Amino acid sequence: QVQLVESGGGLVQAGESLRLSCAASGRTFSSYAIGWFRQAPGKERDFLTSISWNGGTTYYSDSVKGRFIISRDNAENTVYLQMNSLKPEDTAVYYCALTRWGTRTSANWYDYWGQGTQVTVSS
Repeated sequence: QVQLVESGGGLVQAGESLRLSCAASGRTFSSYAIGWFRQAPGKERDFLTSISWNGGTTYYSDSVKGRFIISRDNAENTVYLQMNSLKPEDTAVYYCALTRWGTRTSANWYDYWGQGTQVTVSS
């Protein structure tokens, strides 16, 4: 089994930054690509960004490109999401997930999910 735990969420004002962490256990972390998704109330779960097993390839959705940065530390089994210039529309529950199929934008490709961490951005 794989367990993922997101942390670092909270309440911030528009324009501020947060750094989310996703700690993994139970499997060889470096063998997976990792994605970040978010889901606002009443909305679908949307892809944000992903990173390959060795960190050499990243992919960003248009909604976060230029503001968010994904990175990973395989030695610590942890992936990070640096979120800058936050906007009220970024308010959502943020999830990390693992896939064995490289960087993918669809949630259907991801095998394991954390429980999420709440990010709330006030105007």
